[in-house]
Amino acid sequence: MTHTSTTKRVAVGLLAAALPLTMAACGKGGSSSSDASGGGELTMWTHNAGNKAELGAITAIVNDYNASQSKYKVKIQAFPQDSYNQSVVAAAASKKLPCILDIDGPNVPNWAWAGYLAPLEGLDDTLSKYLPTVLGKYDNKTYSYGYYDVALVMVTRKTILDKYGIRIPTADQPWTKDEFDAALKKIKASGDFQNPLDIATSFTGEWWPYAYSPMLQSFGGDLIDRKEYKSAEGVLNGPQAVAWATWFRSLVTDGLVPLKSGADPAKDFINGKSAMLYNGTWTAVDTRKAFGKDTLFLPPPDLGNGPKIGGGSWQWGISQNCSDQAGALDYMKFAAQDKYVASVARDTNNIPATDAAAAQVKGYEEGGENRIFLDYAKKFAVLRPVTPGYPFIATEFTKTAQDILNGADPKQALDSAVKNIDANQKSNGYFQ
Repeated sequence: MTHTSTTKRVAVGLLAAALPLTMAACGKGGSSSSDASGGGELTMWTHNAGNKAELGAITAIVNDYNASQSKYKVKIQAFPQDSYNQSVVAAAASKKLPCILDIDGPNVPNWAWAGYLAPLEGLDDTLSKYLPTVLGKYDNKTYSYGYYDVALVMVTRKTILDKYGIRIPTADQPWTKDEFDAALKKIKASGDFQNPLDIATSFTGEWWPYAYSPMLQSFGGDLIDRKEYKSAEGVLNGPQAVAWATWFRSLVTDGLVPLKSGADPAKDFINGKSAMLYNGTWTAVDTRKAFGKDTLFLPPPDLGNGPKIGGGSWQWGISQNCSDQAGALDYMKFAAQDKYVASVARDTNNIPATDAAAAQVKGYEEGGENRIFLDYAKKFAVLRPVTPGYPFIATEFTKTAQDILNGADPKQALDSAVKNIDANQKSNGYFQ
């Protein structure tokens, strides 16, 4: 499998928002039926049917587990990512979820609240060594873990920054907002690039809240007040949020980013169309292949409240309706070993979830060329709101951000989003 297909999978479908899950949550309650046969067979569902690298890595873990004991046998059923969430929603409605399944990290609270997931018991010590962003938690319980995270970075070339006299930022000294804006305007004034910066606005689904709400947070706003998760009032439509929206729109009106990116922003960067690219660590292989050591992976700018990037990717959990919880948990404990974290991260070109695994993955060891990605994930990653209402919030933010980029009044657009989010939180009782 080529890295390009991995790139597309992660970038375009990255953390694809399970929008139907809010509907699934309407069926809140316990489940009793099971997929497990009397022979100790545990069915596993994954969204990786179209991704040979990750499916192969998971299959290797399952094969090791099945060979390690004779009490249980895990059987994989892989779905195409585009139809995975619909399949899960249908199964949840009829209480026919598999025993083990993968879940998009930010949707874990919705699934847990709806009664579809069982807490992971007896794994606290193991999971304490994982990046906090790869753990799915709700109501003080852990429901899932992931093998990897990804980090968003500003990708550019040293020769470009040197040519325009732009300082190379570091994790300890990122660009300020003023520095960042000045750098983009200097590049634009040169006329050397069609796009001073490409922020991948052509990507769809969960990309929008994943990529752009950290910018909102860096301004000092947020998607919802995280103290009680009752309201977005004041955080999504307050002065800092309006300032973010105004700045976000100015990137387009000032000609610093395209309103609609090309289908493959990384390719456009490699081909010299863009001077800088806001994208994920999945671009590292191709950009290094093109530019070698001239490639720079920079932290996002500090827009007022420190650099922020999205955290959390696909994770694994156990369904409530699995008749053999002990068997499913036995597999989850086995599969959480560092060597498996390392193998999945290695095969998917992603950030290993534990330091011990990172030491086993070339490039992520201390001093390795990818170590900076792990450092960014530790230092700057923020989770999307831990509330069952997140899928709705994600949809609402995406629509609002798109409207703002297209010229909607920032305050009016944000006020409307707050009204809709608050109504959804209240009507569903999504409070912790």
